[in-house]
Amino acid sequence: MADRPLPKVLLNEVQYQDLFFYQKSEVLYALTYHFAKRFLPGKGDRTVDQMIQAARSGKQNIIEGFADGMTSTEMQLKLLNVARSSLKELRADYEDYLSTRHLGVWDASHPRYDTLLKFCREHNKVSDYEPYFQKWGDEEQCNIALTLLHMTDKMMKTYLSGLDQQFVTQGGIKERMYAARTGYRKGQDEELQRLRDENKSLRQQVSVLEQRVEQLLSEKRHLEVLLEQERKK
Repeated sequence: MADRPLPKVLLNEVQYQDLFFYQKSEVLYALTYHFAKRFLPGKGDRTVDQMIQAARSGKQNIIEGFADGMTSTEMQLKLLNVARSSLKELRADYEDYLSTRHLGVWDASHPRYDTLLKFCREHNKVSDYEPYFQKWGDEEQCNIALTLLHMTDKMMKTYLSGLDQQFVTQGGIKERMYAARTGYRKGQDEELQRLRDENKSLRQQVSVLEQRVEQLLSEKRHLEVLLEQERKK
């Protein structure tokens, strides 16, 4: 049977560590941890645990989403959307912090907005931000976090859109298993039919050859008779 590509059951593994939105989620977790420890009360305020947990949930659900993504695009979509929800919750906490303390959200009119935007766009590693965790003020850290959260969500939406299209075209694991099995069986059926056709063709050729042999034998016998008659003359 000729080699033929079959539909894949397992999807290609994605190196999520190389994706910018995952790297930024790592930064957000580290930044939030240090922000909460520096600027929020150590006891009696559930916001500390909530913010750290939301940041961790965002990062961890991305990891789990890609781990499950090799077998289940549906589960990956679900977990990445959970990650987005956690990061949206974290964004609301940062916005509440600024609002309740009458601190500013840096928009395009702020003198440091362009610098902040450029820094967050070009830096994705925790090590790029770590030296500033104990230097940035609370307003500054909040706006860094909000910028990172906005960028991360935008990148995740783009990625999820591609996953959604992949799910539509390739289906989930059950559909891929069915397609792979059906493709294999189809290949076997096609090979069997090819062999049947080949066998039929060979039988026809054998029949033609047998007729030709019979014809040659008849001609041989006729020649022998003629030769015998000629010899007796």
